[in-house]
Amino acid sequence: QVQLVESGGGLVRPGGSLRLSCSVSQHVFSFESLEWHRQTPGKQRESVASYPRWGSRRYAQFAEGRFLISRDITLNTVDLQMNSLQPDGAGVYYCAVRLGTSVYWGQGTQVTVAS
Repeated sequence: QVQLVESGGGLVRPGGSLRLSCSVSQHVFSFESLEWHRQTPGKQRESVASYPRWGSRRYAQFAEGRFLISRDITLNTVDLQMNSLQPDGAGVYYCAVRLGTSVYWGQGTQVTVAS
């Protein structure tokens, strides 16, 4: 069973930064893709950033140029650096990994952007 534990959420002022971290119970290189998703009230969960085992990282439009997804293959973590956060960046952020047809999720961490 794959376990994911997110940390690093919280309250940040508009224009501020946060770094989310996801600790993975298995080697991160085992998975086809490492991902961050977000859910806001009344909306479906959406992709924020993805880091395939091979290939280029991808970002949602609102995250492009401001967010950076990274992985640490020694610590088995997947991080999301979020800069210049605006209210549209708020939500519950979930870490996810893909293995074959299976997707494993973390419990989520809240990000609030407010002055």
